[in-house]
Amino acid sequence: MSAVGSILTNSGALDALNALTTTTNTNNTLENELSTGLAISSPADNPAGYITAQGFTSQLNGITQAISNANQGVSLLQTAQGAVTQQISVVQQLNSIAVEAANGTQTPEEGSSLQDVVSQLTAQVSTIAKQTQFNDISLLNGTFSGVQFQVGANEGQTQTLTIGNLSASAIGLNATAVIGSKAANASKAIYNTGSASDSGVVTKGAAGAFTAGTLKITGPTAGAGSVTVKASESAASISNAVNDLSGTTGVQAQATTTVTLKLTKAGSASGYAFTVGAGTSASANVGKSVKVDGSNIAELITQINGQTSTNGITASQNSAGSLVLTQSSGDNILFSAATSGSLNTTGGTVVKIGSGGSATAVVQGQVQFQSSAAFSVGNASAIGLGDASTLSSLSDINVSTTAGANAAINVVKYALAALNNTGGQLGAVQQSLTANINNLDTTSQNVTSALGVVQDANIPAVSTSLTEAEIQAQSGVAALKSSTTLQQAYLSLLP
Repeated sequence: MSAVGSILTNSGALDALNALTTTTNTNNTLENELSTGLAISSPADNPAGYITAQGFTSQLNGITQAISNANQGVSLLQTAQGAVTQQISVVQQLNSIAVEAANGTQTPEEGSSLQDVVSQLTAQVSTIAKQTQFNDISLLNGTFSGVQFQVGANEGQTQTLTIGNLSASAIGLNATAVIGSKAANASKAIYNTGSASDSGVVTKGAAGAFTAGTLKITGPTAGAGSVTVKASESAASISNAVNDLSGTTGVQAQATTTVTLKLTKAGSASGYAFTVGAGTSASANVGKSVKVDGSNIAELITQINGQTSTNGITASQNSAGSLVLTQSSGDNILFSAATSGSLNTTGGTVVKIGSGGSATAVVQGQVQFQSSAAFSVGNASAIGLGDASTLSSLSDINVSTTAGANAAINVVKYALAALNNTGGQLGAVQQSLTANINNLDTTSQNVTSALGVVQDANIPAVSTSLTEAEIQAQSGVAALKSSTTLQQAYLSLLP
C-alpha cells in the first residue's frame, strides 16, 4: 500500500485503472461476439472449442460439396436415362417391323423396303449411343466404365457406375450355338434302341446323345448355377432346369426337337405304320403316343397333326417331299412299333426303323442358351452342349426374308432386355444418389446445429454481459477520476 497522502503513488488510481482495463477488454470481447455472432473467432478465444469447430466446419464443407457432386451425378444419370428411353422407343419400332415381316405375306420388294427402314433405325440406335454425352463425357458408347462419384465428405464414401456399350452392334442376342450339328436333321442326338446287328441301324448313343454330367452356368452379372444332365433326357428338361436358375444367372434356354424323315417303302402294301410320342427321356412317353398308319405322307401329316394336343408334335412336308416332325417344347420324339415301311433321316441312314431296321428309335432335341449379355457354360462341351456365347447383334438383323425376320424377333427381344436392364440400373443408381442426398442434407443440418453449439455466441447472454461491462467501465472511470481528484487536493497543502 502506498504511503498515505502520497502524490507519487496513487494506489487507488492504479486499482481503478487495472479494473478499467479488464472491463474494457471484456467489453471489446463482448462487442466482437455481438457483432460477429461468434463466441470463438480465433484459437485464443477457446483453443479446444476452436479445434472442434474447425472439425465440424471441414465436415460441413465436404458434405456441401458431396451434395453438389451427387446432384451432378443425378443430372448425368437423367441424361443417360433419357437417351436409353429414346433407344428403347426405336427398338420397339424394330420389334413391330420384325413381327410384321415374319408374317410371310410380304413380297420380296416389301421385304427389301422393310429392311431399309430397319437399317435406318439400327443406325439411329448407334447414333444415340455415340452422341449422348454429359460435360463432354460419353455415356453409352462403352467408355463409361468404373466412373466414381464422390458422394460423401470422407475417403471411401463413393459410388461407382459402369454403363455398357449400347450401340446397335453391341446389343442383341448372346447365345450358344444351336446344338444338333452332329445330326443331319439338326437334332442333337438320334439313336435307336434296337440291336446293332440290324441292317443300317446305329446303336444307342452312337449319333451323339447327351453325355451325363453337370453344367456350371456363369451369367453376365457373375451369378452362377449348376444343372445336372442325364444322357437320355430331353432338351426340354435341360432347358427347364436352366430357366429355373435364370433369376440368378440371367441366362435362359430354348429347346426344340425337329427330325426330317424320308419315307421309303420296303415292300409293305399297307404303307407306313408306327407309333410316335414325346417324352423327357427314352421311355417317358406314357399317355403321349399316337398310332399312325398311312399310305402316303399326306395321310401321315393329317393323322399326326390331329393328335398334336396329345404330344405336342406337329408334322409338315418340306420342299424335298420329306416328313418333318417338330416338338416345339424340346421333348424327345420317340418312335416305336414300326411294323412296315422304313423311315430314314435325310442326309444318311442315321435312324432306320421298320422293315430292315429297329422298331424303336429316340430323337433328342436341341438346346440353345440365351442372354442379353455375354456368359459362359462350364463343362458344356463334355456333355455335348455349346460352352461359349456369341453375339447376334441388332445391327445385323435382316427382315427381308421370313426366316430372317423370325431370327430378328429374338435378337430384338434381347436387345430390348439389355436396354431395359441398363435403364433399370441407371434408375437404381439415381434412387441411391437421391437417398444419399437426402441423408447428406439431414447430416448437414445436424452438424450445423452442433457447430452452432460450439462457436455461436449466445446473443441474449452477450447483450446482458455487455451491459454489465459498460456499467462497470463507467464506474471504473468515475473511480479513477475520484482518485485523481483526491491526490490533486494534497497539493493544496503546499505553502
